[in-house]
Amino acid sequence: MRQTKERESDLRLAVDIDGLAALLSCGQATARKIAVDAGARITIGHWVLYSVQKVEKYLEAIAE
Repeated sequence: MRQTKERESDLRLAVDIDGLAALLSCGQATARKIAVDAGARITIGHWVLYSVQKVEKYLEAIAE
């Protein structure tokens, strides 16, 4: 199986749970709960990513 190349970019459309937890400065369980509440989960085969845009919109909506 090929190994996934890590690429650096300032623009992230979707991230894995570690990336989401880092963006939110919280643990994985809290990041997963926020992502589920935001409807941000993206599943591609066995690969699970989370939409950064949906999480940002959700956080802005609950912050008001």
